Amino acid sequence: MKTAATPAPNLKKLADRLAVLAEPKRLLIFNLLMDGVQCNCNLGDILHMAPNLISHHLGVLREAGLVDVEHDLLDSRWLYYTVNRAALEELHSVLGSMFDPARIRPRRGNCGPQNAACIPEMALGKK
Repeated sequence: MKTAATPAPNLKKLADRLAVLAEPKRLLIFNLLMDGVQCNCNLGDILHMAPNLISHHLGVLREAGLVDVEHDLLDSRWLYYTVNRAALEELHSVLGSMFDPARIRPRRGNCGPQNAACIPEMALGKK
């Protein structure tokens, strides 16, 4: 079995997070949160979406561990959303290494017609 230069990512967790971000509105919200802390009303002004729909998408992002929430110290009804930095760093690391063009290797020499074991007829002694 081939050993990787970097630890194998948790592919299930990665797939789940990517599925959450695959929804265009959630990806847009996540992108806006990359600009800094946002509240629901700021996002509503930018996105022209109903507050309950924004809250739904933020809830999905939070459940996936991609977004953190903080209550206002003076009025806890106000919520402020930020990107979960640890999750972002993990995505950046995994996706950066996963999609690194340097990982692409040439075709292995033990495959193809030059290796009789790869061709079923030749492996059985047939031509």
